[in-house]
Amino acid sequence: MPTPEEPKRRIDRSDRGGVAVAAVLLLVCGAFVTYGFLNTETEDEAAGQRAATPTAEATYEVTYEVLGEGAADVTYRGAGDEAHVVTRVGLPWRKTVSVPLGAAPIVDVTLGEKGGTASCTLAVRGKHVQRATATGAFGRTTCGGEAPATEASAVPQ
Repeated sequence: MPTPEEPKRRIDRSDRGGVAVAAVLLLVCGAFVTYGFLNTETEDEAAGQRAATPTAEATYEVTYEVLGEGAADVTYRGAGDEAHVVTRVGLPWRKTVSVPLGAAPIVDVTLGEKGGTASCTLAVRGKHVQRATATGAFGRTTCGGEAPATEASAVPQ
């Protein structure tokens, strides 16, 4: 017949087993967290290339202009080579932005259901590049140009 101390010993042994399992799980979790902190290289570094330090990007000035009456949706390439969208903007509309060298300037104009007439113009570094016109309900037009070649005289902004 078991003595009153034997069941207590069994409980102690199972508690120790649970503590051991918990300790192992904690160590495994700690290993994964440590690996995550130590393995923070970029894709370029993983490919054996040194990651570039952030520097100012060379840009050039572009002026977009939309002439007409009423309102239109305007999409244009701006800073950071991103597309910017302005909806139902009152016309006339004009915007001068810095576009990264190598990225082509573009502006897209879409009229609403009331239609009308709107024309876009595009100037790169103050020089007129293109003009186009949209007419009618949901009329659409695009003005675009070539990006200037990378120049040694380009000043990063």
